[in-house]
Amino acid sequence: MSDINRKRRLKRQKRKTSIRKRVFGTAERPRITVFRSHKNIYAQVVDDNQGATMLASNGSCAAEVEVPEGVQGKCAMAYSVGRTIADLAKEKGIAAMVFDRNGYLYHGRIAALARGLRDGGIEV
Repeated sequence: MSDINRKRRLKRQKRKTSIRKRVFGTAERPRITVFRSHKNIYAQVVDDNQGATMLASNGSCAAEVEVPEGVQGKCAMAYSVGRTIADLAKEKGIAAMVFDRNGYLYHGRIAALARGLRDGGIEV
């Protein structure tokens, strides 16, 4: 493995650890955590008090949601995942969440997912 990839992975791991020290989900305000692969984006809502996943969504299974103009490709998929999670959370009575970006930079697909959550009516 190249040295650049190793450094990049270690920097993300440091950011992830730093974020998880501060971010904690409860039943009233659960934590939404994001995983980004090359093709898909995954999000799950976690209650850290019980240590259980409450909701989960996959980028490839995201429903077709009307996407704002200018958002396309993988960002559009991330936006639809955010809207799907927001709709499922509204059904369960969740109005606010803590956003755990999992060490990824708040840019591109991660920002699009958060925007989808906000447009769906969830306070992030």
